[in-house]
Amino acid sequence: MANASRSAEQERHDELQRALGQQVRQLRLDRGLTLEDVATRSGCSLGSLSQIERGLGNPAFGTLVRISHALRVSVGRLVELDQDGKDGISPVVRKQQRRRFNPHNSVPGDGTVYELLTPDFDRALEVIYLHVPPGTSTEATPFVHEGEESGFIFKGTHQVNVDGTLHILKAGDSISYASTRPHWYRNAGKETVEAIWIITPPTF
Repeated sequence: MANASRSAEQERHDELQRALGQQVRQLRLDRGLTLEDVATRSGCSLGSLSQIERGLGNPAFGTLVRISHALRVSVGRLVELDQDGKDGISPVVRKQQRRRFNPHNSVPGDGTVYELLTPDFDRALEVIYLHVPPGTSTEATPFVHEGEESGFIFKGTHQVNVDGTLHILKAGDSISYASTRPHWYRNAGKETVEAIWIITPPTF
């Protein structure tokens, strides 16, 4: 039974890899790009991109970010493999239906919760509800990507470092900055930070 379960998991994994490869290839062709174009834009090797498109690669999150930027789509759009199209998606997101995800995939298990408030990732912007436990920090992995961000703090005290300048935000405060500037976050307080973050264009 255990072997059968592992076999089913492996089949699902292989299926997802193939679907990802088809998605990357279709998005590339839709934009009239060659593999060489995407390799140049993303900094990924031609061989690794070819493997990914053939469903043979298992790319890391950082690789997906570089490919998504090269294709000018969000990472969510890149990996949203079962999307039926906007016409069938409700514009309303109920509290109990929020998608949870880890956009940075850098500090697994630190307790931070990201919830998507927009119906899907394929939008002009994305809105995320954040729950950040005390003591968490992304200082070791600053973020740099295209676009702009705005954040609003509902609860707690959140530290936001943008290009070397530390901003201490309390409940009711907000911040906006270009995502192309290195930025990281830290909750140095004793209570969970709750905030909303808006990013355009969608990155994750």
